[in-house]
Amino acid sequence: MANPVEQAFSVAGLAAHLGRGLGRVTADTIVGSRAGLPRSVGDLDTSTLSKVMGRRVRSVRVLSSDTGTSSRARLVLTGDGVPESVFVKIGASTAATRLMGELGRLGHTEVRFYSQLAPELAGVPEAYGTAFDTWTGRYLVILEDLPESCVFPDTLHPLSVDQASSIVELLASVHGTFWDRMRQNGRGPLAWLYTPSGDVTSLLTGSLMKASMKRLAEKNTVPVDFPVERGRFIAENYRAVAAVIDTPPHTVMHGDAHPGNVYFRDGEPGLLDWQAVRRGHPSRELAYTLITSLTPQDRQSAQRDLLDDYRRALAAAGGPELERDDLWLRYRQGALYAYVAPLITAGMGGMQVEDIAMEGLRRGVAALDDLETVAALEGALLAG
Repeated sequence: MANPVEQAFSVAGLAAHLGRGLGRVTADTIVGSRAGLPRSVGDLDTSTLSKVMGRRVRSVRVLSSDTGTSSRARLVLTGDGVPESVFVKIGASTAATRLMGELGRLGHTEVRFYSQLAPELAGVPEAYGTAFDTWTGRYLVILEDLPESCVFPDTLHPLSVDQASSIVELLASVHGTFWDRMRQNGRGPLAWLYTPSGDVTSLLTGSLMKASMKRLAEKNTVPVDFPVERGRFIAENYRAVAAVIDTPPHTVMHGDAHPGNVYFRDGEPGLLDWQAVRRGHPSRELAYTLITSLTPQDRQSAQRDLLDDYRRALAAAGGPELERDDLWLRYRQGALYAYVAPLITAGMGGMQVEDIAMEGLRRGVAALDDLETVAALEGALLAG
């Protein structure tokens, strides 16, 4: 049972967080395009790009653009020492999506990642400049424009076991780089990182899961026998089970390393979209990545070997030698996230193409079953 005092502080924290987000979205609406960073792709100009990149940009032309949790565009540039093209991300185009981004701190997190953490990592797009406006919440991230020869997977084009092994080794490199820098007292240069269960917005997750189950059950496009409610125990006990998988030790996690945020350049792996960087135990990340990236058949046959690959790579990258059976148990528990995130994505809609979202959810449901995740979580709660 939740501690009433802790619950009250969490509710108060959520209210304050919502208030800050609403305040920024409101401020952005009031000032329009008259102040601060650009509000839309069409507002990007040579002056802003020159200032953020620290290089003189003489001309800019939009090559292509799309929208989602952020607005994204490829730009063609001319100027002094500037690349021929760049990929940029700015705030979402609608107030509702902007508010969702504020709740997840998406823009501010990605700006912080590229300015503070990315310089130490491989397998990350090069950043030419970043900026964040604390008043309106507007942001600008200017990245290299990855070549068309790169391979970009998704759930409909799953990773091979060999590709998954290379991604696991890349994650181990990220985790190992920052393993000894995560202070448990919440201080230091990485104090802005928080666990998913420690985020005040986690108060909303259980309700979002239940709403997603209901919506999916009512959709004619979802097979009648599709078990969308298989994880109801998780929805009803979300904060408690999320705290289980967020038990230390912690390191820096990508936070959203599903196949759509993976790329391969000349066969070498990389990771995109660092908007959800968190602190946490690597088992959460490993479960999410392997379950969403591999077919259930490939995952079931290869996951133990892939976790062994990870353990070796983590130790080689400066991390500890994790105990094999403990990592396996925590991986089984961490599979809850590979169910929760696709469930909400598929149920609420608008964040991914429906076929891609539904395939991710199918894999999450399959993992709950064959990894016996609910039983592993129930056992942890009883033991605690």
